[in-house]
Amino acid sequence: MNTNQSIEVGESLKQVVEPDTDMKNVILEYVGEKLNPKDELVTVEMIVETMMAEFPEFLLAVAEENWIRGYHQALTDVEKGWEINQQNKATAALDENNNKNV
Repeated sequence: MNTNQSIEVGESLKQVVEPDTDMKNVILEYVGEKLNPKDELVTVEMIVETMMAEFPEFLLAVAEENWIRGYHQALTDVEKGWEINQQNKATAALDENNNKNV
């Protein structure tokens, strides 16, 4: 998968996976044998479906970690936004005060 390509939401699940690492090769062979796709191509979606059925603990761990990181990033963004807002208010108050003194 080329990480420089822009991928729309859901489109990444339709991508065909290439066996460019040993681990991918093992997973592709397993999923390919299990699902036996007519075109012999295995997509990310096929791998996810197989993992959900046979190794849900792994996907749950990934989903939990992703959720925690996203939640943490949201809190960080809110805090930073609050700081910027406070700085803008302070700057505006100084500007208003300077304009009154002129």
